[in-house]
Amino acid sequence: MPDWTRRPQASAAFLNPALIAAIAATAARDYEGGASGRLMPWPMAFVVAPLVLHRPTRRALPSSTRTHLTNWVAGHPALVAGLAPRGASLAPAVREGLRFGIRHQMLAIEQGCLRGTLAKPPRTDGELAELIKAASLIGRWTAKSDHPSTVFALLGVRP
Repeated sequence: MPDWTRRPQASAAFLNPALIAAIAATAARDYEGGASGRLMPWPMAFVVAPLVLHRPTRRALPSSTRTHLTNWVAGHPALVAGLAPRGASLAPAVREGLRFGIRHQMLAIEQGCLRGTLAKPPRTDGELAELIKAASLIGRWTAKSDHPSTVFALLGVRP
C-alpha cells in the first residue's frame, strides 16, 4: 500500500485500516455467533471485504441468511464474476486492516482463525451503517457453510 500522503483522498477514506478492521471484526463476531462458536477462518476476511465494500454487491445482498448462498450466486453472476479481481485488488488493504484490528484489539487470532472482539456497535446511519450491517450478514451467512472452501468455490475465489 502506498504511504498515506500518496493515496488518493477517496481511497484513503474508504479503504482506511480502521474501517476494514471494523468490517472484519463484525463479520468474525457474527460468524462465531452463527456457527455455534466456531471461529471465522482468517482467509474469509478477503471475501468479506469485496462483498461489503463494493456498493452494487452490498446492495444486492439478501436481507437475511435464509437465502442460500448458492441461490444468490446463481442470481447474480455478473457480481460474482467481478469478486475475484476485486478481492485481489483489495488484498493489501485487507492485510493492513487485519494488522490494525489485531494491534487495536478489535480482532484476535486463535488457532488460525479470527475472533471479532468488538461489542455490538452503536447505532450509526448512512453508508457506515450499511457496511456494518452487510458485514454482519456475511459473517452469519458464511457461517452456515461447514467448509470455508465451499464458500470460496461458490464465489469463484481462491484463498
